[in-house]
Amino acid sequence: MKELTTYYTNKNILFKEIKQVTPKELDSRKKIDIYAATTIDSKFYAIFIVDSKSRFIRKNADDLMELCEKLASYLDHNFKKKELLISSPLCSKAKEYLKQNDWSVRVDFM
Repeated sequence: MKELTTYYTNKNILFKEIKQVTPKELDSRKKIDIYAATTIDSKFYAIFIVDSKSRFIRKNADDLMELCEKLASYLDHNFKKKELLISSPLCSKAKEYLKQNDWSVRVDFM
């Protein structure tokens, strides 16, 4: 979590609260880190960190959006900002699909 706060502080985004949600709580078996965060100016972030060796493809993007919907219903809250922090290779179609659905994709994490 320290890397996460440092990363966003360097981008001039300060959080007043960060809560980690395990994928098991959302009935998922995926190896992914999920955070629900609130900035000091009351913007709500859903942050998903994917660290895998294989390429992130369009099917993974669908799974990620489904996981975000589960997170919204689990916490009874819709998120204004949805972010994917990824260190693995990313398919251009998956990136475009996520951007069309108001996701922010950041490849420079880690």
